[in-house]
Amino acid sequence: MPRKAKFSFHRAENRILMEIPVLIDGHRQVPGSESTFTENVSARGARVVSVRRWDQGEKLTFASRTGDFRSSARVAYCQPLQGDGFAIGVEFLEPKGRWVVQSPR
Repeated sequence: MPRKAKFSFHRAENRILMEIPVLIDGHRQVPGSESTFTENVSARGARVVSVRRWDQGEKLTFASRTGDFRSSARVAYCQPLQGDGFAIGVEFLEPKGRWVVQSPR
């Protein structure tokens, strides 16, 4: 019998594999901006690699390094990666500017 994942996430839309350089800021215990990248993206969020462990529900600021996009965001999940680092699911709360995937109208 297949094992069920400990955490399951229902996505309203599919993610697109895309590595975009971004900045994340707002960690509660380790202040300062982190320059990193996305693993995949959607119109409403992204999966981002981080050197920090984030708490589910934690608020952060997310911005493209090109300066075209910025949003307050919420951590949907944080998963350890093999080796070092974490993958965090980021949900955009107040997007401003042009993101790589636009919301359907």
